[in-house]
Amino acid sequence: MSIGFFITLTEICLMKYITLLLLIFSYSLTQAQKKQVLYDIIENVSSERLEKDINTLVNFGTRHTLSDTLSNSRGIGAARRWIKSEFETISKECDDCLEVFYQKNYFTPKDGDRIVKPVWINNVVAIQRGKTHPNRFIIMSGDIDSRISDPTNFTNDSPGANDNASGMAGTIEAARVLSKYNFENSIVYVGLAGEEQGLFGGKGFAEYALEQDWEIIGILNNDMIGNIKGVDGVIDNRTFRIFSEPVPANEEEKARKARRFYGGEVDGISRQLARYVHKTVKTFMPEMNPMMVYRLDRFGRGGHHRPFNDVGYAGIRIMEAHENYVMQHQDIRVENDISYGDVIEGVDFEYAKKLTAVNAINLASLAWAPPSIEKIAIGGIVQASVKFRWEKVKDPNVAGYRIYWRDTTSPTWDHSRFVGDVSEATLEGIVIDNFFFGIATVGKNGYESPVVFPNTTFRN
Repeated sequence: MSIGFFITLTEICLMKYITLLLLIFSYSLTQAQKKQVLYDIIENVSSERLEKDINTLVNFGTRHTLSDTLSNSRGIGAARRWIKSEFETISKECDDCLEVFYQKNYFTPKDGDRIVKPVWINNVVAIQRGKTHPNRFIIMSGDIDSRISDPTNFTNDSPGANDNASGMAGTIEAARVLSKYNFENSIVYVGLAGEEQGLFGGKGFAEYALEQDWEIIGILNNDMIGNIKGVDGVIDNRTFRIFSEPVPANEEEKARKARRFYGGEVDGISRQLARYVHKTVKTFMPEMNPMMVYRLDRFGRGGHHRPFNDVGYAGIRIMEAHENYVMQHQDIRVENDISYGDVIEGVDFEYAKKLTAVNAINLASLAWAPPSIEKIAIGGIVQASVKFRWEKVKDPNVAGYRIYWRDTTSPTWDHSRFVGDVSEATLEGIVIDNFFFGIATVGKNGYESPVVFPNTTFRN
């Protein structure tokens, strides 16, 4: 061999080494930038603005779905016009980056016993379009409406400070903060009405999304994010709950039968969204205590993520951990020295700020993330290794894929391996029987999609 050969070989090795170093440096820089921008988002959420907005909503007297729509100062009509004007103001400040409009549906008494007169249920929508995937949406919702003890009483005062001016104010505040950034996917900030009458606003908006052929990444439903003092006597300003159903309500019979043999009883798309939120919070807000609750909602109760779940979309409920029932759905009164009613004094604005930040960093992470894989096949039956095959995502911003796995009894994805921009991979020495697996798409910007559980199998 000639000296030139050795020089050439050395140069090639050196070039590969330099390239590897550059990739590592680029990845580290991306991760550092990602961390800083999410910390900035957390810092920019304002408890003072949340307090002001919650007070404004409370001062409309009542926001009952069937209340006055003509007054400029009282009732749900005045409330929704104010919410729309806030979104429009935010849009003006970001060069018209939001598409603001009403989405409405007409309901009559035949639709439910809490609809005692015909009513237009108007949702207030603000869309921040993504530059790469404008038809992919991550949604944050709060409820516009309020109620007292009698769900059909639409005239008496119903301040609804925590339930749910807190969630509505949080949605507006998230729009203020995130409108300063550009995203790959679209974000929807929406105030949903008709929740207390039977989840009608969510039902109408979910149907609208289907009609528009939206690709929904998920919905983060915020319902009561401001109370820290529970009826159980616990005061806790760090813990919050994430409710998620285990598998889609409209899944096909084939998927249900396959689950008996391959697992996945707690691995539906809503549960993966819950795990995503849990992981993001534990990474960037470690002082918070996200509590995953393995059920659709509170026992025997409902929230506005459910209509989206009903039609097959991923959706979760984010809310306080310790509810105070004397401050929910109550006539304002004092009995036996106990003050009843959902009034402004029951809201902790710093806590509402924390849960708004929880939403904001997850909205941002998902809006910057590449699309999820649609088809994943898993194999490795009676073998000492587990194998994967998938269809790569068609997106130039994809850096590769990360395989996750966990013990079958673990609620979170505890182990992972980045395998690069490939369409198949093998985890040597890891037995398929002992773990659950999933794969996330990783963007060049460091953001990941939610994990996708395998949806088919192979044997070779």
